[in-house]
Amino acid sequence: MNPIGTWNKDGFHDNFSKVYTIIFPFGMNILKSDNFGVSFEVAPAVRTENNISKVNSVLFHPGAMFRFKHGFTFIGRLAFETNGRLGVTPVFNQVLKKGKDASLFLSIPFPIRFGNDQPASVSTGVQLGVSF
Repeated sequence: MNPIGTWNKDGFHDNFSKVYTIIFPFGMNILKSDNFGVSFEVAPAVRTENNISKVNSVLFHPGAMFRFKHGFTFIGRLAFETNGRLGVTPVFNQVLKKGKDASLFLSIPFPIRFGNDQPASVSTGVQLGVSF
């Protein structure tokens, strides 16, 4: 199966034509020492269905940040979603390019969610970002 779309008797059908969700994370990390800090992220999820977009849920994501050698950081976050789901999100973060005033980083989160009368879920994602 092609992740972008599929062919059928009516032609090409892309996976984004009916329903999709885009999440816009914004976070802040405050260092308490060279190895430890606190982290907070807010991430609204915008769902588009039948050409109508709306904020579907907002994630509140507080956590602790543990920095290690060679630009590697582990962030353990709690997760509280306005759609009634809760959980944890371990995040593995690596600085790709360190600059004088900003750094480029790659993060791989593993959200684990439960609640709201739905089955538990585990997923992953990729985040590319800039830190100041």
